[in-house]
Amino acid sequence: MSYIEVAPNVDLFYQDWGTGSPVVFIHGWPLNHEMWEYQLTELPRQGLRCIAYDRRGFGKSSKPWEPYDYDTLAADLKAVLEALDLRDVTLVGFSMGGGEVVRYLSRYGSDRVAKAVLLGAVTPFLLKTPDHPDGVDQSVFDGMLEKLRDDRPAFLESFGLQFFGVSMLKQPVSQALLDWTQMLALQGSPKATLDCVHSFSATDFRADMARVQVPTLIIHGDKDQIVPIEVTGAVAANMIPGARYVVYEGAPHGFWYTDREKLNRDLLAFVQQPAPAGAGM
Repeated sequence: MSYIEVAPNVDLFYQDWGTGSPVVFIHGWPLNHEMWEYQLTELPRQGLRCIAYDRRGFGKSSKPWEPYDYDTLAADLKAVLEALDLRDVTLVGFSMGGGEVVRYLSRYGSDRVAKAVLLGAVTPFLLKTPDHPDGVDQSVFDGMLEKLRDDRPAFLESFGLQFFGVSMLKQPVSQALLDWTQMLALQGSPKATLDCVHSFSATDFRADMARVQVPTLIIHGDKDQIVPIEVTGAVAANMIPGARYVVYEGAPHGFWYTDREKLNRDLLAFVQQPAPAGAGM
């Protein structure tokens, strides 16, 4: 198996498939790199080199007690890019993973990065505060933490239904798919699962957004019950210079699966499109 040491006693597991333009996939909470199965098995066939890794605390990566703040997670991403000596890379961050993309570009610049993709991302800021009245109330995240501490498997089961927009009248995914994603989530460290709720809910990326100076594609489902489009995707599109904003009509948070064919086409077209002159400086 393939690992990269990103800090003392912290190794990240990664998958590296295909050849061509490199694309690094950063998974969402509370899953791991295996969520990208339907991208990793298709895009390398289209001439892309696809790398996906497990965030610290999740999947096959090391599970330290701490830390799980975004500065640390962005530094882990930096270590991955440097260890594999990736250049002209496209960073693809889903949900929580979008925060890593933005924080990385804000802190470390775009020397190695050609493009960025934010999918259902938590950026620029989720939490409701006095200067961010449209955000999500703290009580929502407190409730998540309480349920995770009380019965993590039960919470993750119900979270999966919201994740994919499952209801009595709508079954966009199979029970087997729900069971699989819950299995991926349960591989995560309980401590990391809890700490990352604090990170993705309370981290304010508003000051980071203007520092994203590479061509950026933002995709969000307009039926997202997990990361509200009104305070994330729509706002991020106005904060990142020149960003392209695409709304998947009727799509839930888990559109990386429910709309996988459309997403794969959009990713392929975006990665293969020549960058404008001067981009990435």
